[in-house]
Amino acid sequence: MAKTIGILTGGGDVPGLNPAMKSAVMSALEQGYKVIGIRRGWEGLLHYDFEEPSTHDYYVRDLGYVEVRTIDRTGGTFLHTSRTNPQKVRVKDAPDFLLNSSYGKKLDESTIDYTDYVLKVLSELEIDALIAIGGDDTLSFAARLHKEGFPVVGIPKTMDNDVHGTDYCIGFSTAVTRSVNLITDMRTSVGSHERIGVVELFGRNSGETSLITALLAQVDRAIISEVPFDMNKLAEFLMDDKRRNPSNYAIMTVSEGATYLGGEIIETGEADAYGHRKLGGIGQMISDDIKRLTKSNTMFQQLSYVIRSGPPDSLDRMVSMAYGSIALNLIKNNDTGKLAALQGGKYTAIALDTVIAGKKHADVDSYYDKENYLPKVKQFLNHPMFLT
Repeated sequence: MAKTIGILTGGGDVPGLNPAMKSAVMSALEQGYKVIGIRRGWEGLLHYDFEEPSTHDYYVRDLGYVEVRTIDRTGGTFLHTSRTNPQKVRVKDAPDFLLNSSYGKKLDESTIDYTDYVLKVLSELEIDALIAIGGDDTLSFAARLHKEGFPVVGIPKTMDNDVHGTDYCIGFSTAVTRSVNLITDMRTSVGSHERIGVVELFGRNSGETSLITALLAQVDRAIISEVPFDMNKLAEFLMDDKRRNPSNYAIMTVSEGATYLGGEIIETGEADAYGHRKLGGIGQMISDDIKRLTKSNTMFQQLSYVIRSGPPDSLDRMVSMAYGSIALNLIKNNDTGKLAALQGGKYTAIALDTVIAGKKHADVDSYYDKENYLPKVKQFLNHPMFLT
């Protein structure tokens, strides 16, 4: 009997998700497999109610040629997404029909593990293997399913390029490309008004987006998540950069997860299902401090959702298509519990639980000047394409 493949996306949207799904679906159809799309990521499996047929219609859809034919022309994920974590559900977020069921394992007074229920839904939907596309949070639950014995394959995506074990994640190239273009355009206004421009970019644990964008856009200074910075020193650098520029302006990038020396990461709001609070605000704080310390006017821009919206660039299209094909081939060969990856410029597949084995960071020693807050690439020969 032909296999039935499930596919879902979780976490933040990025350009390249749709091409990855199209590639996986088309490859599956060529093998004679049936493909089922799960809407809203892990939420679609957690909130699937056997007693309520409308949940099937809402969360599950058959995927064939017609359904995926044009999805690669747009960004985001046509299956939609969520930040649901079935192995750690807050009581207030749990579906009502599960609250008093036997499927949940209480972790403490406020959280419940519903992994058993997700496995039950996968079984009832007769899904033989699952492709999960997401960052380390989404993939951490995929690794849990593999540990429980369910066949699952992962595809890494994140604007931060911070999934442990792979040199590249879907969405990274487009994020950098858009950031470079927007910073290049921003020079018009920053230069016209002779100000100091501060651009805040994605990056909770990894400063790669700030670092690589700074390198390619050739900004004056770059602050990254891995290296706490001295505000007085940064202000002095920028004022010197401004004076040395014939147009009398300077511009810098900063990761949203960056911290002042002796300070803490800037977070707001309630933690999500994976324990993360919303990042953002460090750029505005730096901008305000520059004004205070230098008496120079600034121009602050937070490039967040604007760089993750819209269709992927050519590199993200290529990697997405490759990852989708790899994922399907892994399932075809019964080689599950793996993550499609890039290492040393070559496509490969690594153990899925690699994503929970550690945190990925920018290679500070090789590519960052900690003293001067600058990208540092002395030579490219024999270095990996993505400088990871």
